[in-house]
Amino acid sequence: MTSRNPLAEYRRKRDFSRTSEPRGDQGDESGEGRFVVQLHDASTRHFDFRLEVDGVLKSWAIPKGPSTDPHDKRLAVPTEDHPLEYRDFEGVIGDDQYGAGTVLVWDSGTYRNMSERHGKQVPFAKALADGHASFWLDGRKLHGGFALTRIRSEAWLLVKKDDQHASRPGTPEPSRAKSVRTHRTLKQVAADARAGRKGRRRTDDAHRHGSRS
Repeated sequence: MTSRNPLAEYRRKRDFSRTSEPRGDQGDESGEGRFVVQLHDASTRHFDFRLEVDGVLKSWAIPKGPSTDPHDKRLAVPTEDHPLEYRDFEGVIGDDQYGAGTVLVWDSGTYRNMSERHGKQVPFAKALADGHASFWLDGRKLHGGFALTRIRSEAWLLVKKDDQHASRPGTPEPSRAKSVRTHRTLKQVAADARAGRKGRRRTDDAHRHGSRS
């Protein structure tokens, strides 16, 4: 279940005058279950797994990334709820900001709830609150059934179901990962961000020189 202000922690950690991350003011009531997996080259490289639930993105950091091998039990550490607009975020978070590093959209798509108790479907938010949720992903890279299970207060496991979409080896290779949105690598996203900053500085310098002439 979400709090009255589910994005309070997200906003508290960020200075939006210094980061290009979305603040989350737009809102989105589409009701469609969507997910995103972002590769985050922060102080420790990891994948961020996010599911749309009750108007926010419920989020977990997965150090080794999601796996398509049912034998792999991936540690998933819960993080603060993110705004729905974060699904499309790709860029560089500045060195002086929370979560500093390069972010790319590794996978995205939709999901559907498969959580059941005694043969009846359980609402997805309740399944998460109870500590076990099953779902089906239809992404560009990830497909089929998965489950998130809480093993202690700050630790979950993400496990692939043994279905027709299971495969081995099932671990993504971050160094070769490309964005499903822009087809860029982490290095290319970072290089484009540097080029953009240089371009903005040249424009600012031109305006300053022009103002003195």
